[in-house]
Amino acid sequence: MPEMHHFTYGLITPLLAYTASCLGAATGLSATFRARAATDTKTRASWLLVGAFAIGGTGVWLMHFIAMLGFTVTDMPINYDIPQTVLSAVVAIVVVAIGLFLVGFGGDRPLWLISGGVVAGLGVAAMHYMGIAAMRMTGHMEFSMPVVGLSILIAIVAATAALWLSANVRGRPATLIAALVMGVAVSGMHYTGMAALTITGTPGVPRSGTSAVDLLGPLILGIAALTVALLFIVLMWPNEQEMRDQQEFEARMRRQAKGISPVTRRDARREPSMPRH
Repeated sequence: MPEMHHFTYGLITPLLAYTASCLGAATGLSATFRARAATDTKTRASWLLVGAFAIGGTGVWLMHFIAMLGFTVTDMPINYDIPQTVLSAVVAIVVVAIGLFLVGFGGDRPLWLISGGVVAGLGVAAMHYMGIAAMRMTGHMEFSMPVVGLSILIAIVAATAALWLSANVRGRPATLIAALVMGVAVSGMHYTGMAALTITGTPGVPRSGTSAVDLLGPLILGIAALTVALLFIVLMWPNEQEMRDQQEFEARMRRQAKGISPVTRRDARREPSMPRH
């Protein structure tokens, strides 16, 4: 049986993968906080999409494939199928978007929270195993179904927790802690799923697919660069409390401009009348 190595380069790939997951989670949560403060549907949907890309694209997909750079099999080079690899990224972003939209517009009531968590969790697990299935090698892949089931359960719990956090966490310290926890959950799901994998067969060079360096390198760098850009936009945008304060100020100005400010009327009633001569 070929020997599998999950940490070919030591702690470099798992630490980088965990960092990417935390960065995606922090950016995504920051975006969903701004979605909570949005008063119109279009703005809220836009921020939720930013959150879906950050969490699904960076927090989940990018984490997975950075970690996969450290996965090797003795005398058995691994290539990747391009369409299936790209499709796995789309799946991750779409399922996270579904979960965020359910909670973002329906609130964190149990029905929406659990529904969104199940959909997102199953989708994240599907993305993970799609990423594994995208590998091209001369060996044959087999899975331990109990361990697969455990990884799916972890994915559902992690997704549900992420959705709850997106609806309830406030403040930078809490966001940082939430991102660190989400990074642990996503990484735990990934390595649990990888533990379910066994490869059998004879050494050889795959006849199809693209090498990890040629395919994953540009994809990882591209998504990482876009994530940094999104993080910059999120940090430059007013935070949730500032958005609410601005909305209250604008509403007060509109009332005063129309002459129907409750404060103005109350003050007018209290103002003593001038004596007539």
